[in-house]
Amino acid sequence: MATPTPTAAQQWTTDANEALSLSLVRAPDDKASLWAREVYEGFHPTFTYPIFGEEEKIYGYKELSIDLKFASGSLVQYLNVRYAEKLPSSSTVDDVEGTISKFIPPGYYTDEQKFLERVEHDALNFKPFGQKIYSYTRAATTLTKGKNVAISQVLSPEDQETVDFEVYHSTWHTPGFREFHRRMQLFVLLYIEGGSYISEAEDTWEFVVLYEKRRRRSSPDVTTYHFVGYSTLYPFYCFPERVRLRISQFLILPPYQQDGHGSALYTAIYQHVLNSPSIAELTVEDPAEAFEDLRDRNDLKMLIANEKFMREGFGPEAVSSNGGKVARTKRGKSRTMRAGAGKMGPPAERAWLEKWRTELKIAGFNRLVEMLILKHMDPTDERAQRAYRLQVKERLYRFNYEILMQLDKQERQQKLEETFQSVVADYRRILGHVL
Repeated sequence: MATPTPTAAQQWTTDANEALSLSLVRAPDDKASLWAREVYEGFHPTFTYPIFGEEEKIYGYKELSIDLKFASGSLVQYLNVRYAEKLPSSSTVDDVEGTISKFIPPGYYTDEQKFLERVEHDALNFKPFGQKIYSYTRAATTLTKGKNVAISQVLSPEDQETVDFEVYHSTWHTPGFREFHRRMQLFVLLYIEGGSYISEAEDTWEFVVLYEKRRRRSSPDVTTYHFVGYSTLYPFYCFPERVRLRISQFLILPPYQQDGHGSALYTAIYQHVLNSPSIAELTVEDPAEAFEDLRDRNDLKMLIANEKFMREGFGPEAVSSNGGKVARTKRGKSRTMRAGAGKMGPPAERAWLEKWRTELKIAGFNRLVEMLILKHMDPTDERAQRAYRLQVKERLYRFNYEILMQLDKQERQQKLEETFQSVVADYRRILGHVL
C-alpha cells in the first residue's frame, strides 16, 4: 500500500516535542572530564502543550529545529530557531521565538559564541544558592548505567573519579535565587504533566536543588557545579504551632534519570523534615504514580533500616546485627513472623503506630505498615490473615466512606473486598522492588 501523501498543512506542521532540543552545556574542560556514556546535550521535552498548545504542533515551517541551551550550572539560556523554509508571516504561522520568549526570562543569548564564553565564565564562578542540607558520592564509572544504581556514601573524596552530589535548600529570600529559579522553572512545564509556574508573590515557598559537583581531570583542584533537578515545597499550618511541608513539584532532568538521583533528592527532603522541629509531617501534592512508587520504596527502606522500629513491630527476629535488615532463612527468603510477636500484630497497636507516625513524620504511614505486615505475615496463620484483612478494610472504609455509603450493604461489601484485593496486589508489587 502506498504511503499517503501529506496534505499541504501537514507539510508545514512540526511536532513541537521533536523540534525542541535541550542541552546542558559544559565548559570544554568540564566536557573533557566526562565518560563516553555521559550525554547531557540534545535531549527532548516530554510535554510542550503549555507553550505550543494542546496538540503540541508548530505550523508554518519545514525542517524546523529549536535549540534551547542552558549553561549546565547557572542555567543561563541560549535560544536559536532554524528552518529550511517558512511560510509568509500571518496569523496562522507560529512565532516560535516570540512564543518561547514568554516562558523564559529576558536577556537570553542568541549569539552562540557569546553564550559559550558565558558558559566558560560561569563554570568557574557559579556556586549553588542557599544552605547545603545533604550530599552523597558516586563513582564516575557508574554514572548513567540505568536503574537501581546504589548510592555510595563511602567513596574517597580524594579520588579524582569520585563525583559528588549536593542538595541545597533555598527560599525567595536567598540572595540570587529568585533569578536562578526563573531560568530553572521552564523544566516544570516540559517534564511535569499539568505543571505550572508558581507565584513569586507567595512568600512561603521553599526549594531544594540537586547539583553534581565535578572535579576537572586537567585541574583536580577545580570543581564545577551542574544542575541535576529540584523540588518545590510549600508549608501549611499544623495545629498548634508547626507546619506540614508539602512536596509540590519534583523533577530530575532526563540525562540524570534512572540513576537513583530521584531517591537521593527525596531522601534529602525527608532528612530535612526530620531535622526541623517546626515541621510536623512531609506530604505530597497529587503525586504521579511513578513518584508515589519512588516515595513508597524509599519510605519502606527507611523503616526496614530502623532497627528499633522493626524490633518493636515484629519482635527481635525482625532485625539482624547488620543494621536492621529483614531476617532471612538459610535459603535467603524473608522469614515470616508469628502473630503477636510485636506491636504490628496483626492487628497493629494503634497507640504505638501513632507514636511512630508522629516521630517519623511520614504521610501514608499506615499504608507502609500494612505492606510490612503483609511481607512478614505467616500465610498459614488464618487468625493473622483475618485480622490483617479487617485492619486494611477498616482504613479503606474510613477513607472511602462517602462513596461506600451510597451503595447498599451487599454492593458495599463487594466493593470493599475488590478494593482490598487490589490494594494487596499493589503492595506485593511495591515490596517486590524493595525486599
